[in-house]
Amino acid sequence: MTCVGRLVGDGPLRPIGPGEAVDYHGPGFVWVHVDGMAPSDLEALRAYDDMPLIAGNALVASETRPRCDRIDDGAIVNLRGDAARKGEVADRLVSMRFWLRSGRVNSVTRRPLAAMGPVLQLAEEGKIIDPGDLIAAFANAISKELDPQVADLGDRLDDCETELEPHNIYRLRRVIAAIRSEAIAFRRFVAPDRDALSILSGLEVDWLADEDRLHIREAADRFARMAEELEAVRERAALLHEHLIDMRAEQIDGRALLISIVALIFLPLTFITGLLGMNVRGIPYADEPWAFWGVTGFCIAVALAIAGWFARLHWLRR
Repeated sequence: MTCVGRLVGDGPLRPIGPGEAVDYHGPGFVWVHVDGMAPSDLEALRAYDDMPLIAGNALVASETRPRCDRIDDGAIVNLRGDAARKGEVADRLVSMRFWLRSGRVNSVTRRPLAAMGPVLQLAEEGKIIDPGDLIAAFANAISKELDPQVADLGDRLDDCETELEPHNIYRLRRVIAAIRSEAIAFRRFVAPDRDALSILSGLEVDWLADEDRLHIREAADRFARMAEELEAVRERAALLHEHLIDMRAEQIDGRALLISIVALIFLPLTFITGLLGMNVRGIPYADEPWAFWGVTGFCIAVALAIAGWFARLHWLRR
């Protein structure tokens, strides 16, 4: 667990201890961030600043979903963003929890968030001066990182549509299933992120400036567009999967028809050869030198006649 208290918006970004954090009252704000969780983490947060019980519990909850709830002049905000290290968790997106109020921000992540780097850079450049700027910066950073990944799902699905061929069925089924799984994992949190930011932009609190609201609404609109794109990807993936199933069924039907035709052609030939091959006296032309070639020619004529009949019935078309 790493607990870092920072002073933001009052000169260069710098770390501070609990004593200075408690006594500080502007012009910037105190941001206390915990990276990783343990039973003592809530006490570490309280060392910097007391907070309502419901806010503390929301910060250290084991399971969260995106939300925004106002408590007096503060707000609990949970967002989900892309993980800094991929493949470490089952969920596609990791959570970041905030307790925001005038002059103070407490935040918690259980696993590193990819958006943390760009936001810290903005803070070091002096572009974040209040809690509203901070939450707006995280909202924009998270949405900008997820936007190209969601668009990539649609592009990959476009490629699958252009490669729809019978010989690609098995490979495309795996690719489409993976795309659909990713879309479901994204949408599980992208839509709630949109709702949380929409609620946040409408809060009447003094630490949220009009410019911050515009940036948050922009991020919410981006999340809304991503949610619509993910829904479209899911529907298109389902349709493509059904089309692949139809193509596979057509392949099986065509092969079954071909096998049936071959079997029907050889059925009378098997009867003829079986009849003439009986080991009994009286087989016609058994002693004639041309008998073998005669029977062979007769079998070929029968096979051609049956094949012509099937062709006339259009059974040979696939």
